[in-house]
Amino acid sequence: MKDMADGQTQRVSSGFGQPLDRVTLERARRGEMAAYAAIYERFGGACYNLALRVLGEPAAAEDIVQEVFLKMFGSLRGFRGDAPFGAWLKRMTANATIDAVRAGQRFREDDPDALFESMPALAADAEDRADAWSLLMRLPQRARAVVILHEVEGYTHKELAELFGQTESYSKSILARALKRLNDAAQPASSKEAVRDA
Repeated sequence: MKDMADGQTQRVSSGFGQPLDRVTLERARRGEMAAYAAIYERFGGACYNLALRVLGEPAAAEDIVQEVFLKMFGSLRGFRGDAPFGAWLKRMTANATIDAVRAGQRFREDDPDALFESMPALAADAEDRADAWSLLMRLPQRARAVVILHEVEGYTHKELAELFGQTESYSKSILARALKRLNDAAQPASSKEAVRDA
């Protein structure tokens, strides 16, 4: 919340939901460095956070931010404004992050079984079970990307299929398996035994 001069309170958006004023956008389209800096200051954190949640590595997330902003500045003249600026930038960030995930994979892209077979066992102790971030970081990058983009960022399975170059059923399968693994890992061992005994 932000107090305005007239005593009213304005809700301030964060992340990709922040508006970008037309003046800053036009100045950036003309190549003004101050406008580029303003855009980076406003949206750089959101780009970094999305990339970090998916990739799990600060250095890799920083590389994504640099790549996205260089690409964005180069293609800013082509931004038509059909969608909010933040949504356009979020899509660029998601695409760059998925490209990084694809580049680092050592399994067949179209085989969800191979993805989860290569995955180590999830959380063994109570401390790890209570920490959602730790659980997410134990998922393979591709599965983590699907969970983050679908469950947190609101991407549809159709959009995920386009991002990954796969079918919607691929995205649904990865999500279902990842959520089951997360749910299983979050349950204490005693409740898992009780379910098995029932």
